[in-house]
Amino acid sequence: MASSSEKHDNVKEYYGKVLSDGSSGLKTNACSARSAPHPTVCAIIRTKVPSAVNERFYGCGNPIPLGIGGMDVLDLGSGCGRDSYVAAALAGPEGSVTGVDMTDELLEVARANVAPFAETLGYRPRLRFLAGYIEDIQAAGVEPESADLCISNCVVNLSPNKRAVLQGVFAALRPGGEFHFADMYADRVVPPELAENKVLHGEGLAGALCVPDFERMARAAGFAQPRVLDAKRIDVLDPALRELVGDTQYFSVTYRLFKPDGSKTIHTADTASAVAVYRGTVDGCEEKYVLDIHNSFKACVSTPVDADTAAVLESSWLAKHFVVETLETPINDKPDAAPTLAMLQSL
Repeated sequence: MASSSEKHDNVKEYYGKVLSDGSSGLKTNACSARSAPHPTVCAIIRTKVPSAVNERFYGCGNPIPLGIGGMDVLDLGSGCGRDSYVAAALAGPEGSVTGVDMTDELLEVARANVAPFAETLGYRPRLRFLAGYIEDIQAAGVEPESADLCISNCVVNLSPNKRAVLQGVFAALRPGGEFHFADMYADRVVPPELAENKVLHGEGLAGALCVPDFERMARAAGFAQPRVLDAKRIDVLDPALRELVGDTQYFSVTYRLFKPDGSKTIHTADTASAVAVYRGTVDGCEEKYVLDIHNSFKACVSTPVDADTAAVLESSWLAKHFVVETLETPINDKPDAAPTLAMLQSL
């Protein structure tokens, strides 16, 4: 069985050299199956981010929320830095972005393009890229409780120690912070023999967690109930790889994991139902805010929420954008959400 260091070396080789010409060499549609980014993000990618950075983007989702002005952002497995650059533009001159990656070729591109990016912004962003492993971000120079938001795009599946990744992110986030990330998942446990296939591992297929296992792991790390923001089915395009994976189904899922801030939480699972009113104050989402696939909020309209959702809205970085009120009698018109795996299999 390959060691963690051997798996790291395989990923470095795959993304640093094998895919040196960009995502066109990938053997799944993960990079094209994702939903289109918000128009605000599209505009930044098109007009602000240097082409050398955009050309080597391998993400399977759009893991950057709007409304992050002034926030400190951490980007795990930042690669050539595309998401870091977008986050830096959204965070503005008062915010900061730290990218962490282990592949020298990608770090070189990310660092080399900060200066031309600053020219398009009109100011020098607080943007840096650290060499290190996402399983040990503190060793790379990330301090505990130094980030308001952590993002990542189709990288955690490549890690040989996903539990360490989640624990490290939880430690790096301030109370009320969020891990907002896109990744690849499977509908079943991937057989151990497939994990030894270097191409399957580089493509993210061998290391994809089964959805229920991931959600249990996230809760064990301390996060609140995982929330799905977006999900798409991934097709394995290469015939040889498709034969290897057999009936296993793969999905690109954007999750939101919130770090509870107990000092601010009023609602618990034992309280009655609540209503939330979105203030319409997130830039780019003035009319409606989508928290996850089960909860969206029109501005200035009372919307029923369960206790877990109420707790997130009043204790996370989103608190300033919502008013949450407890109701004396429960509301029964909000249907129970289907388990994540059942929802994905219906796509």
